[in-house]
Amino acid sequence: MLDSLLFLPVLPFPLRTLLDLGSGAGLPGIPLKIVLNEVQLVLVESRRKRVSFLASVIRELGLEHARVVGRRVEDAMDELEGGFDAVVMRCAGDPGDLLPIASRLVVRPGGVVVASGPPKPRPLPIGDWVTVDAGKGRPVRRFAVFRNS
Repeated sequence: MLDSLLFLPVLPFPLRTLLDLGSGAGLPGIPLKIVLNEVQLVLVESRRKRVSFLASVIRELGLEHARVVGRRVEDAMDELEGGFDAVVMRCAGDPGDLLPIASRLVVRPGGVVVASGPPKPRPLPIGDWVTVDAGKGRPVRRFAVFRNS
């Protein structure tokens, strides 16, 4: 959970709208929503069981201005495109594959897409690698970051 807060240094402020792409168990979106209470959060997850879990978490925690979109992002582009200040995602694969898709979701100049990356960065089609210090005795975290200009 605390690892999710390492996204904070690369997010734009003020942050009004946040999308967690491929949310899974709600990380990093839900911990970020708890810390940034006023942000409007959308969790995008295509797997039905996880969608149900995320909806329950939102309800049980009483998170206002938070919702789940239970579809693949490609299938929800009409609804989501250009609607967010920031998009976050924890990538199991290559962040470079998702950055071009996720960049279409960011609306404002200065908005960002932030993807947690592998220990060794690979070339990215768009964006740059950013390193965040994880604290005493912990390794640094690398994020693939696309900034909308």
